[in-house]
Amino acid sequence: MTTKPKLLIVDGMALLFRSFFASAAMGHYIRLADGTPTNGAQGFVRHVLTAQSIMKPTHLAVCWDMGSHTFRNELFDGYKANRPAPPEEMLPQFDMAKNLSQQIGWQNFGVKGMEADDLIGSMITKFQDEADITVISGDKDLLQLLRPSTEIAFTKKGYTEYDVYTHTRFNDEYGIEPIQFAQVKAFMGDTSDGYPGVKGIGPKQALTLIQTYGSIENVLKSIDELKPGQRTKINENLDMLKLSHELATIQTNVPIEAELASLVLPNYEPQTFKEIEERGYTLIAKQARSLYSLI
Repeated sequence: MTTKPKLLIVDGMALLFRSFFASAAMGHYIRLADGTPTNGAQGFVRHVLTAQSIMKPTHLAVCWDMGSHTFRNELFDGYKANRPAPPEEMLPQFDMAKNLSQQIGWQNFGVKGMEADDLIGSMITKFQDEADITVISGDKDLLQLLRPSTEIAFTKKGYTEYDVYTHTRFNDEYGIEPIQFAQVKAFMGDTSDGYPGVKGIGPKQALTLIQTYGSIENVLKSIDELKPGQRTKINENLDMLKLSHELATIQTNVPIEAELASLVLPNYEPQTFKEIEERGYTLIAKQARSLYSLI
C-alpha cells in the first residue's frame, strides 16, 4: 500500500502579517545593513521551516495576494475598505518574502485580482484526490474549504501551536457541511472584511438558519415561517444578503498552473542558507541549521 503525498499549503500573506506585527509591536524590525526591515519576511520563513519540521509534508506551496484590489472590490466598494494600509516598514517585505521563498525552493502562487484564499481553494480542489492536504492560515473563512482529505491548521501561538480543524470536527461543532459556511457568513456579515450581511442577524442566528433550512434559497422560500423580526430584517437586506454570499464564497476554479510533482519539497543544501545568511537574514539561517542539521 502506497502512502499518499502530504501537501502543505501556506497562506503566505497571513504568516507574513502575523510575523510582522508580532515583532513590530516591540519595535523589533531586524534590519539589513542598508536599514531595510526584515522582521515579517524572516518570521514568515522561520514559521514555514518550523511547520515543515512538525507536519512532515512531502510537497509545499505558498499562496499570496497580488495587491489589495481584487474582483471583490469590483462587486462592493466597501470590501476591506476599513483596513488600514500596511505600515511603511512592511512595504519592502512583500517581495522580500516571496524572493526568500523562491530561493529556498518553495513554489509561490498568486493571480492578480484574486485573493490567496481563492488560490488555496482552487489548489485544494485540484489536488484533493491526489494528496492529504494541510493548510496553514489564520483566516477562519477557510473553514468552507474543509474536505475529508483536507485539514486547516489555524495559527495559535508562536511557530508551533495550531488549532486544527478537520471535516469531522467542523461537522460536530457547526452541524452543517463546510461548503455551507459561506451562507452563514452571508447572513452574519464580516466586520473585518467590511460587508454587513443582514443587519441585526448575528453569528448564532445565522448558523441556526442554515442548520434549519440548509441554504439561503431555502430560508427565502420558507420566510413566512420565521419570526416577524427576522422576516423584516431579511426582506430589508435581500440585495446585501446575496452580495455578501458572493463576497464570502471562496473561488475554487482559479487555474493552477502546476502539477503535484512540481511541488515536491527540496532537500535543503547548506549553501542555500549560507547565501541567505550572507545577505543578512541570519535568523533564517540559524533556524534552518537548528531544525535540519545543516552544517
